[in-house]
Amino acid sequence: MSSIRSITVTAELAAYMEEASTREDGTWRRLRAETSVLPAGGMQIGADQARLLGWLVRLIGARKTLEIGTFTGASALAVAQALPEDGRVVACDVSEEWTSIARRYWEEAGVSAKIELRLGPALDTLALLRRAGGSPFDFAFIDADKEPIWSYFEAALELLRPGGVIVVDNTLWGGQVADPAANDPDTKAIDEFNRRVTDDPRVDSVQLTVGDGLTLLLKR
Repeated sequence: MSSIRSITVTAELAAYMEEASTREDGTWRRLRAETSVLPAGGMQIGADQARLLGWLVRLIGARKTLEIGTFTGASALAVAQALPEDGRVVACDVSEEWTSIARRYWEEAGVSAKIELRLGPALDTLALLRRAGGSPFDFAFIDADKEPIWSYFEAALELLRPGGVIVVDNTLWGGQVADPAANDPDTKAIDEFNRRVTDDPRVDSVQLTVGDGLTLLLKR
């Protein structure tokens, strides 16, 4: 049996990738620099994740997208930049402080008109969206608190069109999902999500070792 070849992404390799294939413009660099010094700065997505989100949005021709967990706005910026002029991101978050940073950079990048920020508990916002009806979403990105991850997935799936894509962040959770001794609520919720969604007949799934783990789900 042949061995599985894998690469550990060192700081040097990450720097090479950023310079060679995931180049960021000035707005991106300033946003990432400002976010990196925040106490919760580690929550921001990487440049490779942002590039993948934009690539997926373009690949499926998305026009209407959903985001659950916005933080300082990097993921919404990546998606909005990939959307056509009449595209829209509905971004859900609870923090006025963090999203005030996001608003500045969305404005600087010229995409603020594409992003509708809804502040409040995401499950409440998602319930309002379901009741409002309207055209379904093409794409959703889930990167919020982890205990309700399955509830976020269910709500996003209901709002998504067939053939739409959901991307879920942090599904490897620093490797803790593979540690039998890790019994905290977040790890258990992510592990349960990983195991359930793999066998869910409503979606086709693939888990990538990008960032802290990204799971891509195609609605059947």
